[in-house]
Amino acid sequence: MTVLFSKKCEYGLQAILYMAAQEEDRICSAEEISNKLSIPKEFVSKILQSLTLNGIVESKKGKTGGFKLSINPSKIKLIDIVEAIDGLESFNSCVLGFSNCSPKNPCPVHKEWGELRNKAYEMLSSETIDKFKEKTLTKIGVL
Repeated sequence: MTVLFSKKCEYGLQAILYMAAQEEDRICSAEEISNKLSIPKEFVSKILQSLTLNGIVESKKGKTGGFKLSINPSKIKLIDIVEAIDGLESFNSCVLGFSNCSPKNPCPVHKEWGELRNKAYEMLSSETIDKFKEKTLTKIGVL
């Protein structure tokens, strides 16, 4: 079976949640995010550059440069980050990888996976990242 998100997407979600938990408009370096979340710095930089291209993050170059959210956290849904990094294909494809899986020609777990997939999509589409500030800070050991 496939996983719901790629490692790149998992790290992207963590990085965005970390930045959203900081003071508004605070610039975070890739190194800081890397250290706090135990993610390789080069990977963090690439992920955040990708999110910059999608308009979720903005970057500042130079000695005091880094990244910050370009959108208010109350306007960023978790699904926005997933879509920017992985796309939404995992919500439309067969979990077992059958190319011809459909409601008329279902795979063995089509119905059950469809229900789980729909619930996951609904949660990711309804939750904004501002709601996770305290949980994020607790998770990374700040609170």
